[in-house]
Parts: sequence; C-alpha cells; structure tokens
Amino acid sequence: MPKRHLITCALPYANGPVHIGHLAGCFLPSDIYNRYLRMQGKDVLFVCGTDEHGVPITLKAKNEGKTPQQIVDENHTIIAKGLKDFGIHFDTFSRTTHKLHHETAQDFFKNLYDKGIFKEEVTQQFYDEDAKQFLADRYIVGTCPNCSYDNAYGDQCEQCGRASSPSELINPRSALTGNSPILKETKNWYLPLDKIQEEFLNEWVTNKKSSWKSSVYGQCNSWLQEGLKPRAMTRDLDWGVPVPVKGAEGKVMYVWFDAPIGYITATKEAAGDDWAKWWKDSETELTHFLGKDNIVFHTIIFPAMLHAHGEFILPTNVPANEFLNLEGAKISTSRNHAIWLHEYLEDFPGKTDELRYALTSILPETKDADFTWKDYQAKINNELVAILGNFINRVIVLTNKYYDGIVPQGSLQQTTTEAKQKIETALGNFNQRQGLEYYMEIARNGNKYLQDTEPWKLIKDEANKQAVADCLFTCIEIVKEIGNYAQIFLPNTSNNILSLLNISSYNDTIKAGHQIGSPVLLFQKVEDETIEKQMEKLQKKEEVKPESNAQNGQEESSSSIEPLTKSEITYDDFVKLDIRVGTITAAEKVKKADRLLNITLDIGSETRTVVSGIAEHFSPEEIVGQQVTYLANLAPRKLKGIESSGMILMAEDANGKLKFVAPNESTDSGSVIA
Repeated sequence: MPKRHLITCALPYANGPVHIGHLAGCFLPSDIYNRYLRMQGKDVLFVCGTDEHGVPITLKAKNEGKTPQQIVDENHTIIAKGLKDFGIHFDTFSRTTHKLHHETAQDFFKNLYDKGIFKEEVTQQFYDEDAKQFLADRYIVGTCPNCSYDNAYGDQCEQCGRASSPSELINPRSALTGNSPILKETKNWYLPLDKIQEEFLNEWVTNKKSSWKSSVYGQCNSWLQEGLKPRAMTRDLDWGVPVPVKGAEGKVMYVWFDAPIGYITATKEAAGDDWAKWWKDSETELTHFLGKDNIVFHTIIFPAMLHAHGEFILPTNVPANEFLNLEGAKISTSRNHAIWLHEYLEDFPGKTDELRYALTSILPETKDADFTWKDYQAKINNELVAILGNFINRVIVLTNKYYDGIVPQGSLQQTTTEAKQKIETALGNFNQRQGLEYYMEIARNGNKYLQDTEPWKLIKDEANKQAVADCLFTCIEIVKEIGNYAQIFLPNTSNNILSLLNISSYNDTIKAGHQIGSPVLLFQKVEDETIEKQMEKLQKKEEVKPESNAQNGQEESSSSIEPLTKSEITYDDFVKLDIRVGTITAAEKVKKADRLLNITLDIGSETRTVVSGIAEHFSPEEIVGQQVTYLANLAPRKLKGIESSGMILMAEDANGKLKFVAPNESTDSGSVIA
C-alpha cells in the first residue's frame, strides 16, 4: 500500500474561464477521489494551477489589445474563484507564470541538457520579416490543402479538423502582419522520444494494460505502434519560460514541456522544503486526472521527461475521462455553446451540490456523456429532493414530533455496511458514477425501511413504543452515514446534515438523549421557469455573432449561397435522423463511373460501404483518414452493383466546390451528432 497519494488535476488553460465540460472531465473526478482518500485517513496532496503560456494566449492578448500577463491574470482569478466556490479544494492552486515555476522548469530542462538528452537540430521555420520573429504554428494561417478553407492554422484546420504542418498550407501568411513569411534557419532542442520509446516507454506502457482504463491504454498503444519521433521542446517566442542554455537566447520552452512541471511547482508551494517526498519517494502514488485530449502528454511525453531526468516517480494511474456534451451538441467556446462555472454560481447561489450531483451522475468515464437542463431538473427534483432530502426531512420531523428532538433509547435495526463497502470499492477503482449510485442506495434503503415500518401508525399503540424508538434511532444513524459520505459527493449538504444532527464531526457518537436540530429542507425543487430561463440564455449566447476569422482587417470574401427553399420539418422529423462521425479508412474509384468513389467508412461499432459522387472533387488517396458527417440510417441502395449504406454529408460553396462537413477536431468514430 502506498504511504502517500499525490493527486494532480490537468492545469486549465488561462485564456478563458472554466465550463461544465472541464468540471466533468477532471475537476470533479479528482476532487471526489481526493475527498475519498482523505476520508480513509490517507496522506494526500491535491495540486493544480493555471497553464499560462503558449501561442493562443498571445493571440488573444493581441486581439484584445492587452498584454499576455493581463489575460492570464484576469482568467486565473476567475478560474481560481470559481473552483473554490464550487468546493474544489486544492492544497495549492498555482500558476505557471510564477517565478518559482520558471526556476523549477529551468532546473528540469538544464538537468536533461547537462546529461546530453536533447538533440540540437537546425531546421527551417517560417519567419515574419516585418514582425522580426519566427512564427509558431498558430501564428501561421493559409489555405487548407484538404478542404480549401482559407483560414486554416499551421497545426490544424478548424474547418475539416485535419492536423497539418505550416509547410503544407497553401499561400501561408503571418497571423501577425498578414504578410507572406520566409523560411529561415533556427536551432531548437528536441526530446528523442523515439529513443526513449525503445529503452523505456514500450515496456512501461505495456505493464499498465491491466490497471489503466482501456481507452487510455488504447490511445497510448496507438501512438507507440505508429512510432514516436523526436519533438522540439523549445520555441522561438517571447512568452513562456526562457530556455536556460547558451545559444537559446530569445527561445522559450514548449508549453507542453513546462506545463506538467507545474505539478512539481505546485507541490513545492504546498509542501515547502518537504516537497521531494511527494515526487522522489517510491512510496508515493501519483495519479493524474485529465480529459482524453490530454492523454498523450501525461502518458507519453511527461513520463518520458521524468524518466530522462531520473529522480522522479512516474504516474501510477491516469484515469482520463471522455467528453461532456451539452444539449446534444459538443461544447463549443467559439460558438458560446457552454455553461460557464462562474455564471452558474451567479444564477444558482448556494446550489453547488446540485450541479455536483447532476454532473457526477453522468460523468463521461468510459464514453461521451450529455448534460441537459431538463435532466438536471429531473435529477434534483426526483432524486435529491424526493429521495435523499425527503428521507432526512421525515426523520428529523418525526423525531421532533414524537420525542421533542431528543434521540430515543433504541437499538440498531439496519446497517449501511454493505453500501459503504460498495461505495469505497467503486471509488478506489475510479468508478465514481457507480459510487454515487451506491451512495443513493443508502437513502433509498432508508426510505424503504421507514415506509415499511410506518412509525406514524405504530405510535398510536403504547405496545409499539419501543418499535418506534428503534425505527427512529436506526434512521438517525442512517442519516449520519448519508452525511458522512456526503463529504465526498455533496460537501455543503454534509455540513448541513451536521447541523441537523447537532454534532461537530461524523466521528461523534449519537447516543440516546442527544438533542438534534429542527427540520430544515436540504434541497428545493427546480421549477420549469428556471430551466426555461437557462435554455433561453443558452440560445441567446449562440445567437451572438462569433468573432471574424479575418486577420489584420482583411475581411473574408462573401459568396452567393443558395437560399433556404426546402419545406419546414418538425423536431420529430429531425430526431429520426441518425447522424454520426465517421472516418474514411479506404477509397477507390468505381469502375465505369467517373463521378463515383467506393468508400470504406469506420463508424466506431462497425465499418460501412458508401458510394459517393465526389470523384470529380477528390482523389481516393487524399481522403483516407478524413473525418466526415455520416447519415447512418438512410436505407441502403445499389449503385453500379455496389450496395451503398448511408450517405456522407457534404457542403457545396457558391463556386460548386464540395467540402467535407467534419468536426473541428479529431473525434471518436461513431460519435452521435444531435
């Protein structure tokens, strides 16, 4: 058994506030695990902080006419306050712009440099002669070679989702000045991931197969199967941690090199001179909580860095969650399709446990989940109010009514031992949704016991007085256990139950003669009007026109798009459509058909054959790997003797050019579009 537990939560990026997707992805799961371990009496350190370097922050600062430091200061304050008010209690919530972090990251880099780990390479990179600086991938925009989108970034096209490199863009231009950049030689320091894979990562990841989530191991293994390549750990920027070696003047560390070192910095802030035992003692168990988009950095790159350094422990587990959607659609900050934490706290004062409960009940532990306001309302009204709150209120009311709030002399008729054991087993295995279900079993069983015993009937007969006392004595013990485990799931509710029971700690023994408090409702029903208001607010957010993608005052060209002419359909018509994300795995031309391609499509659970009339626009070779939007329940039909199942959806611009309708970033094949 580990002597101590170090828990890290993925550092939120300080270019904006936190939304419910972040909460469900890592903040809430890590907080629940932290509370569970502390309740077990374990020695725990729980750290996080804001990730404050990188190109997106500099771009945001430029667009808003602010300095990068102003941007991160504003967002750090919003994020830190929101998480604290929500009940996420870190031992330290640090920042990567702190002086201590710069020193820690530089010491780490210097250690690898002095050991000769890095490979120095001179390569040609894009350079803006007017801005007099090298351009990071996000500082370069151009025409996507895959879908012809005119404002694709140098690292990824947001139109079709295809990852790319700046050199692949057509007509690349600087995001700083709009001018065409030149290629210029520059030196950077590369981490030899290929070498580290052979000597360490292959075996280390293989040994995690039985203990890590299959989704985490699968993603890791996929990267290793493809073969790792050296990756530059330095960038030609002026915003970040300066590289502390000769010849690296004007360069900073790659943000994904310095960011995970932020966990070490936060530990130093929390533990002071005692920090090393948390990172350099084999009796410490390190657990990283994060979303699935950060898996590779925490299971390959950071462990490779730690191994190369040689003095640090490696993560025991990385229980990454999938994504949370909102009202059937992907959470999108650019479309403002999100529920921001700080806005929820303003709209629902004192209702943090309600959101904690609703999110925990749908945590995307093994697959993407969907948050809806109607489901939120149902869970509060039908579960927290009608089951948990109702049971506790009935017990307190009856005890006050029959015994003036004084605990009667009784004997325990039921125990919660089995439910408690199931809760702890589930949480120890990172099955937190299941843990919450077992927690609610305590309240459900308490309600059933109270209903079956019917003390309000027994009290009418003097001969049954002891049975009434036994019933309420037992129910008060059940209430105490509900409050005890609420410390993990519903911390504010736990404190309220302490007040109802009139005890200072759940370690206190409640004996006959103890005076409890007066009845107070723990939860309030959520009215339809409240939900309607939130739905309207979400719709209004999305109606706000997003910022133009135009750079440096160059407006995007307008085009004449065909007007809406098709007849109106109902919502019931729409929900009949099964639209999913698919990935093209193979394609070939159909013989004797110039316009048709025979496409093999991966839709997650199976592969489908689709015959599509796009051969005049795309060659088979260029579309392999392309993600698409796919109508899965269109009746099959034969085209040129080939049975085509479903349809790939395309967009046609004013010039008649076809473009794939695809997610903005890589998404699991088979993901439902709603």
